[in-house]
Amino acid sequence: MKIQTQTYLTPEQKQAALKIWNSEYPVKLQMPGMNEFDAFLSPLVDTKHYLLIDAGSLAGWAATFAAGPVRSFFIMLNSAYYGKGYGTILLNELKKEGPKLFAWAIDHNNDVKPDGRPYPSPIDFYLKNGFTVNKELRLENEQLSAVNILWEANGTSA
Repeated sequence: MKIQTQTYLTPEQKQAALKIWNSEYPVKLQMPGMNEFDAFLSPLVDTKHYLLIDAGSLAGWAATFAAGPVRSFFIMLNSAYYGKGYGTILLNELKKEGPKLFAWAIDHNNDVKPDGRPYPSPIDFYLKNGFTVNKELRLENEQLSAVNILWEANGTSA
């Protein structure tokens, strides 16, 4: 298992990342195809990709990008790798960009994955990894109901 960092994704890496996205994220967040995926990725500024590679295959993917004074991010892992510490390893690589990481996280268990399984809220994962939850800052639209999560290197997230 290794983490590869780069500023772009090759077409093959994009295809593998899209496959993880569409199998692990809720149905409401599905990307119908590469055009939609490219439309999501292309406006991101100062992007850095983190690829978790296992035996030549993409096991997880994360990206950081500029969003005002902090780095925003998203992270996803093939469910075959859940509960084995790989998400934390990948997240720790993102934290090296510090001093702050900002994201949105689903904080309920009402969504489902494309295969019908429930989409589990990742909030406990983020709390375990030093993030704080700001329930006052929410993102609400027809696709997503999420809360702000923040990590600060000095541990004083509010």
